[in-house]
Amino acid sequence: MSDAALIDRPTDAVTLIADMGARARMAARVLAAAPSTVKAAALCAGARTLRATQAGILAANVDDVAAGEANGLSGAMLDRLRLNPDRLEGIAAALEAVAALPDPVGEVIDESVRPNGLRLSRVRVPLGVVGIIYESRPNVTADAGALGLMSGNAVILRGGSEAIRTSRAIHAAMVAGLAEAGLPEDAIQLVPVTDRAAVGAMLRADGLIDIIVPRGGKSLVARVQEEARVPVLAHLDGLCHLFIDAAADPAKAANLAVNAKMRRTGICGATETILIDRAYPAATDVILALIDAGCEVRGDAIVQGLDPRVVAASAEDWDTEYLDAICSVAVVDGVAGATAHIARHGSHHTDAIVTEDAETAERFLAEVDSAIVMWNASTQFADGGEFGLGAEIGISTGRLHARGPVALEGLTTYKWQVRGTGQTRP
Repeated sequence: MSDAALIDRPTDAVTLIADMGARARMAARVLAAAPSTVKAAALCAGARTLRATQAGILAANVDDVAAGEANGLSGAMLDRLRLNPDRLEGIAAALEAVAALPDPVGEVIDESVRPNGLRLSRVRVPLGVVGIIYESRPNVTADAGALGLMSGNAVILRGGSEAIRTSRAIHAAMVAGLAEAGLPEDAIQLVPVTDRAAVGAMLRADGLIDIIVPRGGKSLVARVQEEARVPVLAHLDGLCHLFIDAAADPAKAANLAVNAKMRRTGICGATETILIDRAYPAATDVILALIDAGCEVRGDAIVQGLDPRVVAASAEDWDTEYLDAICSVAVVDGVAGATAHIARHGSHHTDAIVTEDAETAERFLAEVDSAIVMWNASTQFADGGEFGLGAEIGISTGRLHARGPVALEGLTTYKWQVRGTGQTRP
């Protein structure tokens, strides 16, 4: 929607969200019946527009980053905010990847025939209207819009003030794609204001918004979970662990530790705590690799003895999501000690084991109660795109509805279809 069109929108937050919700509800009815080919065409058109308007989007992003730096945004938030040609191309490619995925809407999950002849089917249907509240992540504007559209849902996007210029530019490209495909422009709406009242109005929009997905810092997610009157799909912390077992390959262990922590420190899949088996013979190599990569290591007494540059870990460190080049490291007694530590301090997001012992690995995979559990792989793979989902609307650490990276299937529910031949119940 153009800036000119926004002039006619209500300015009171509650009225604004009610208006957007009503528009979204009407658009959702159209999307629920839209052919897969039309939805895919809209996403591909949006990708083309993103590429065609790259210069304007990147210029808007430069302004957002400059404002963020002036306002003291953290390094992690600036990293999430900053775009370059490669990252923008990744956003466009993600739209095309989602367009190429199988459409979940209408999929028959299972079916059966009752003794009385009734034929029962469970069929996937869209959730309806999805509200996404996010900070400093302009890619969410495209990812959430794409996943909502392809799964037949209308979306209401409320981005943070940190990325408002970039989000508006990306949103304009998405709307252009909708228009080119003949779908309602209200299928992907961006809240035109950044004040906190709009967030509160979305959280209370029961009957207008069917589910809320927060993407941001701990304070945002906590507020959403506390105040929401509609269902919430979220994770509060990304306290990810990497456990190096006694049977780990030393070169593999050091490489995975550095990648899991340092590839991008500001994402929720970054490892925050490394656990090392007391019997592992090359613990010093892991510490040296982390320090050489520019990581501050905070360790227990044993880890401090491995290198004088290790800082003493406090009790709070084991429960801290740093989102920075800092890692806490502890020595534990085998897989039992590792799983106990993760159960006590983890956030059920992503945890990994490094080992060449298949039996130990399978025990870890079975016993760790997290949305994503890995063996000999970096926790930085905790991403919908890396899982072949095209993109993700978020990672859920809850146990209901959806868990892990939430993409097309996670944005659907199901209904029962019953086909009879005149049966009556005795």
